[in-house]
Formats: sequence, structure tokens, C-alpha cells
Amino acid sequence: MHDHRRLGRELDLFDTDRLIGAGLPYWLPDGAVVRHALEEYVREAERRAGYRHVYSPVLGKRELYEISGHWAHYSEDMFPPMELGGEQVVLRPSLCPHHALIYRSRPHSYRELPLRMAELGGMFRAELSGVLGGLTRVRAIQLNDAHVFCTLEQVAGEARAALDLIRRAHRDLGITGARYRLSLPGPGGKYVAAPEKWRRATELLTEVLNASGVEYEAVEGEAAFYGPKIDVQVADGAGRESTLSTVQVDFHQPEQFGLEYTGPDGAKHRPVMVHRAVIGSVERAVAHLIEQHGGAFPAWLAPVQLVVLPVSEAELPHAEQLVARSLEAGLRAELAGPELGSLGARIRQARLVPYQAVLGAREAADGAVALRLRDGRQVPGVSVDGLLARIGAVAAGRWADLWEEGTPPAP
Repeated sequence: MHDHRRLGRELDLFDTDRLIGAGLPYWLPDGAVVRHALEEYVREAERRAGYRHVYSPVLGKRELYEISGHWAHYSEDMFPPMELGGEQVVLRPSLCPHHALIYRSRPHSYRELPLRMAELGGMFRAELSGVLGGLTRVRAIQLNDAHVFCTLEQVAGEARAALDLIRRAHRDLGITGARYRLSLPGPGGKYVAAPEKWRRATELLTEVLNASGVEYEAVEGEAAFYGPKIDVQVADGAGRESTLSTVQVDFHQPEQFGLEYTGPDGAKHRPVMVHRAVIGSVERAVAHLIEQHGGAFPAWLAPVQLVVLPVSEAELPHAEQLVARSLEAGLRAELAGPELGSLGARIRQARLVPYQAVLGAREAADGAVALRLRDGRQVPGVSVDGLLARIGAVAAGRWADLWEEGTPPAP
């Protein structure tokens, strides 16, 4: 069983400092590489799925969250307001009110719908110190969030497409969901009092789950304050569950913000908001990936994809040239020279790097490397051109196998 908190520090991925504060981890260079690769993957997946990306501020006036309903139903999880120029501003607990305002800023026709808006943006939760831990419970969150503004007739199709996008991403990332959950409201006053909206939203999400053919469990008390949601649960090595990905249907905020589109009849109509997060909190997603892979990330996510190991000082010029060519090819490569110890010690030190290229006198003369794979396989006499093409193809294809048969041959 892997603990991402221990591995994160051992592998120099992230850390914390009391002067920054609890629940506010900082990312070290290797961890930043993993995070960046993950964020770029999500942006590209969303772009291919028809989403347009925006940026919005991490602050908003208190009035914004009063309109959205967060202040009435969620303020206990928000940081206190700050006085600024006679106004109260708040660190945002969610991105959806900002996206609603971006939608509202321009008139829209039914021909534009569905309008898919995505952002990787910061949000903040006033978590109690006792529940903070590593990257899974933090106070500053980078959220992979998106909102689809659509007609009522488009809701089910958009929610199904969002669920399919989540499943593809989990496959590419090597994530196995523990279960699907239909999260419904429970007793108490933390939910918007609109029974008909809850009924319609629940029916739509139930339809989506049934059509998708996945097994799911309905659980009361886990809904968002404004509507029900599909939660994709993941489990850590100790069996503790957390929510990674979500799909939600929201009739509440479009009404609160007076969102409209012009229908084919020329009249104004109210859109529906479908909230969707492929990986949700980037911090939680990275924590899960650290534990899932034990720090041995797939080649496309690995902080260092190729380590070059010259046997002696004589091969250093060839090794430096190979590192330079690798970097030019867009790979993440490092040199581990003889000054770092014996070849065996350097190989052990690089045990989590997917590809280890050993350069002896024969390989240097032939323009080749003796390749060692992280899984223990050895491939002697691989040409430098073939090596770079192979690693590039495996990383670009996001294959789990380091020597995938469908990639270009290594001469």
C-alpha cells in the first residue's frame, strides 16, 4: 500500500511549510511536471470534445455568492469576506458563478447551444485543520471544472458525453473507479428548496446512468446544494473513498442569474447548466496517481522519461549529445554521469524512470544505446533515432506498455 504523502516527499514531488500554512502544499519541479502534464492532457481532451477554455478571477464580491446560493448554503466552507474599498470580496469556493456571469455577458441563440465552457482554475475551501492531509484535503484547490449551457432536450446527451469523457480519461490515466454514485439530497436545510427541480434533475441523471450501463448506488446527503450529481468514486490503498469526477445537473443557478437564450420561436428561454469535472481537484488526482503507480508513472506522466548513463568519462560527450537531442525532441531527459557513483548504483537510483539508456564504448561508436526498461526488460543495441522515436510514440499515445508493439520499430 502506497501513501502519497510519504512518496511525495521521498520523490521530491511536493511539500509543505508552516510559514505558508496547513493545507497549502507547494509543488517541487518533478511534481510540477506531473501536474503540468496532467493539466495539458485534460485541456486537450476537453478541446477535442468541443469545450472552449476561459479564465476567471479567484475573488468575487460577496453578493455574487449570495445570488448563487453559496453564501446561504455553503458559507461554513468559505473563507471570511475581506473588506476592500467599502465592499466585501470572497475567495471563491466554486467556479460556476463566474461561468454563469461569463455566459450572461453576451446574448445567446439556441443555435449556439450547447455552449461548453471549461477552466482549470483556483478555488478555496476553509477546511478544518484536523481533516487536512497531503494533497487529498487542501485549502487551495486547482479545479478542472466545466459548465455546459444547453436546452432541456440536450441535457441527457451532454451528461452522457461528459460521463464518456471521464471514462476515457480514467482509462488513459490508469485510474480504476471504485464505484459510481448517484448523490441525492438528504434531510436538513443545506439544499435549495425546489422539489420540482430536484425531481427533474434526478430523473435526467438516472436516465444517463441507466443508458451508460454502469452499476451505481443512490446515496442521500451527498448532493450539491443546488442539485443531484453523478460522483465517480476512487479508493486509496487503505480503502478510503473520495470523489474524483462528477457530472451535475443544475436548474437553480440559471434562474438565479437570469440566464437566457433566444429560442427558434424568438422568445427568451432558460438554459440548463450541466456541471462536469473530468479529474476534479488536480491535487486529489495527483495524489491518487502517486498511490496508484507507486511513483512509477506512465511514460507520458513521468517527471523524467529518459535517464542517460555513460559507463565512463569517455562516453560523456556522447551522453550529453543524447540528452540534448532528447530535450530537442520534447522528451524529459537527464544525464546521470560517473561522478554520481557506479553504474549499478545509478541504475538503482533511476529505478522509477521508464527508460534507462546505458552508453558504453561500443554503443558510443555505433550511435546506439543499451536500453533498460523500468519493468526489468533489456533491449540491447537500440539506435538513438529509434530510441527517441519509440519513447516519443509511447508518450504521445499514452500507452501503459513501455515497448508497445504498435510504436515505430527501434532499428
